[in-house]
Amino acid sequence: MDIQHYYTEKGQGDPLILLHGNGEDSTYFKGQTDVFARYFRVFALDTRGHGRTPRGAEPFTIRQFADDLRCFMDDHQIGKAHLLGFSDGGNIALIFALRYPERVSRLILNGANLDPSGVKRATQLPIEIGYRIAKRFTGKSESARRNAEMLGLMVNDPDIAPEELSKIQAKTLVIAGTKDMIRESHTRLIAASIPESRLVFIKGGHFIAAQKPEEFNRAVLDFLK
Repeated sequence: MDIQHYYTEKGQGDPLILLHGNGEDSTYFKGQTDVFARYFRVFALDTRGHGRTPRGAEPFTIRQFADDLRCFMDDHQIGKAHLLGFSDGGNIALIFALRYPERVSRLILNGANLDPSGVKRATQLPIEIGYRIAKRFTGKSESARRNAEMLGLMVNDPDIAPEELSKIQAKTLVIAGTKDMIRESHTRLIAASIPESRLVFIKGGHFIAAQKPEEFNRAVLDFLK
């Protein structure tokens, strides 16, 4: 049973779907939506169990979110779209592009990772500790259960082997901050593993779309146009 996603839609032209990161919602892209809507029909989604989209009963995994995206596209008669995913949204976009290559026009991966080893240890360690603590209390507390699910996405997912990326058919832009929480070597590995991808680093941390919107938007539009 698919869920009803909360989403905003703006602009006309080829569809461009924006996918936010873990624990966020579609408002993360407030610095992008209006700019991109001048050229594209922009959909900004709240992922399952995030923002205003219900949790539903299906598994809370990146692969499930990728299947949710397919259902969303089917429901809105979107045969093919550009995908821009940030962080966990980038991981959803990666899985989607591997599972449904015919549905992706161009792919933009911002701060994505293949597995937890791609995240700098100083960031990942507290996530793993928080996950273990939350899991211990899932039976006693609803907020602990939700917390464990959210942190679990960053501990157990997306679990993609670099070799799989050679199957990606869409033209791809890999974009990250120079001081991103994703290791630079890992971002370079992703770009090197996707045929003919473009790699861009922007000065800043993980949240460059929010912190450096003009520079980020320019890089994305240069690639899409």
